[in-house]
Formats: sequence, C-alpha cells, structure tokens
Amino acid sequence: MHLIGLTGGIASGKSTVSTLFMQHGVPVIDTDVIAHRLSQPPSTALEIIREVFGPAAIDANGALARDWMRQHVFEHADARVRLEAILHPRILAELDQEIAVLPEPAPYALIAVPLLFEADGFQARVQRTLVVDCSEARQRQRLLNRPGMNEALADAIIASQLPRERRRAYADDVIENDGTIEALADAVARQHQRYLAWTSAGQS
Repeated sequence: MHLIGLTGGIASGKSTVSTLFMQHGVPVIDTDVIAHRLSQPPSTALEIIREVFGPAAIDANGALARDWMRQHVFEHADARVRLEAILHPRILAELDQEIAVLPEPAPYALIAVPLLFEADGFQARVQRTLVVDCSEARQRQRLLNRPGMNEALADAIIASQLPRERRRAYADDVIENDGTIEALADAVARQHQRYLAWTSAGQS
C-alpha cells in the first residue's frame, strides 16, 4: 500500500484534513493518537517519564501531566529531546504494527505525523509527503483558542517548530488552509483524486 505522510505546523488544521480524507474512505493513522495512548496508564513509557522528569510529570490519574510537560519543555531546552527519546521509538513501533494491518483494498493511507521532517524514522516509512499550511497569524489565532494557552506560550511553540518555508520546501504536496472549511474540503477532494491517479499509475 502507498503511504503518504501528513504534517503541518501546530494549529494548521492537520486533524481536520485527516477527517476530510477519511470521508473519502482513506485510512489514517495518527501518531498523536498513538502518543496519547502511550501517555495513559498502564504504560512503560510513563514509568520512564516519571524517573526522568520526576513525579510532577504524572497527574493524579497516573497519566502524563500534559500541561505541566508542555510548559516544562519550553522552559528547559533539553527536556524535549529527553521526552522524544522516550516516546518516539515506542510510537514508531506501534506505528509499524498499525501499518501492518491496514486494509489492503485501500489504494493509499495517510500517516499523520506532526514532526514528520524533524524526527528520525517517520519520513522513511512514507512515499510522499503532504503539508497542511496556513499563515502564522491564522495559526496563532487558532492556537490561542485552545484551553490553557497564552500568547507567550503560543509564540514559543510556533518559534520552536520548523519554519513554514522549510516545511513547504520539503513537501511533495501542499494544501492551503487559510480559508473556509468548504474551500479546504474542495482542496482535499482534489488532492485525493491526484493521489488515486498516482497510485493507479503504480508510482512510488
């Protein structure tokens, strides 16, 4: 099966694009869902996170304290590297398991990975890459609508990510998401048809 990596900056609309592709019958594996699963007990990853970051990293329910960790990562330069070293190999292992059971009749599947270009191992598993892109102003506006977000944290998150221009340069395909949901749905439908033509031509 052909695999296409879907990525984009935070609040660019990756989840919405994934949903729109699924409406066309396209299977989607979301590595954020895998990461969330690993962040819930029981999980060996949580045991290691507690050892590395201390008890504050785990909430009262035994899950990853996401708000605390998000703040900690942006206050300590090496914290993200340590957290990703714990989670990424486990995410990749579960991703491979999910790829192995994808429904064969589907001509292609999407693998949604926020750090597709930045993290080791993910891009090697796909044949094409698709970036969802929007202006930084729109990205920031959407991010500020999320619970627990403030301007300083939003700016820090955006600044920590791969610049838009580099992400677009790395991509095989780009979907713009600065307009309406209707415009986005049309863009997804057009891209889906391109991918069907690409897979039927036997390209890799």
